[in-house]
Amino acid sequence: MNYWKEFAKGLWEKNPQLVLGLAFCPTLAVSVSVSNALWMTLAATFVLVSSNLLVSAIRVIVPAHLRIPIFITIIAGFVTVVDLLLEAYQPEVYRSLGIFIPLIVVNCIILGRAEEFAQKNGVFLSVLDGLGMGIGFGLTLVVLSAVREILGANKLFGYTLIPGMEPALAMALAPGAFFTLALMLWAMNAVNSRKKGR
Repeated sequence: MNYWKEFAKGLWEKNPQLVLGLAFCPTLAVSVSVSNALWMTLAATFVLVSSNLLVSAIRVIVPAHLRIPIFITIIAGFVTVVDLLLEAYQPEVYRSLGIFIPLIVVNCIILGRAEEFAQKNGVFLSVLDGLGMGIGFGLTLVVLSAVREILGANKLFGYTLIPGMEPALAMALAPGAFFTLALMLWAMNAVNSRKKGR
């Protein structure tokens, strides 16, 4: 078994947003700053890894007709842990990410990985899958956020980059998110097309 392949597929080959087309709502909504993107990445990756681990561990005792409700309950439990920890220890982040932390419960990536991968594979592979998908989700989110924060606010992590430069305010708004994500999708498709051409 190629463990590296199982981990790395989420980074490029099956990147959640750029290949599978999942989780656009949180991607577009929280990508106004790199700080938000990193916190959302940590939260989603924790839930992905934890839920994959538990789903894989109990997969043989879960009745087929109760699979989805059980998976959602497991995911909701881990999301509640993240939600309460952020509220207690990072109140600014909690306010900044708002409703998008509780909405991780219905994030297509997490339920999709539980259904497609964790329920069919062992614990170690499921953890690798969750970690790879979480990091892939995060990489896309961080790149998108960096472009939007630099162009839309002339800042990175709250620090001004070029004094006196006027930011392109459209990049801080929804159209900027859609435009940047479209460019990222185009770039990924162009790279994949060149690889296939060779």
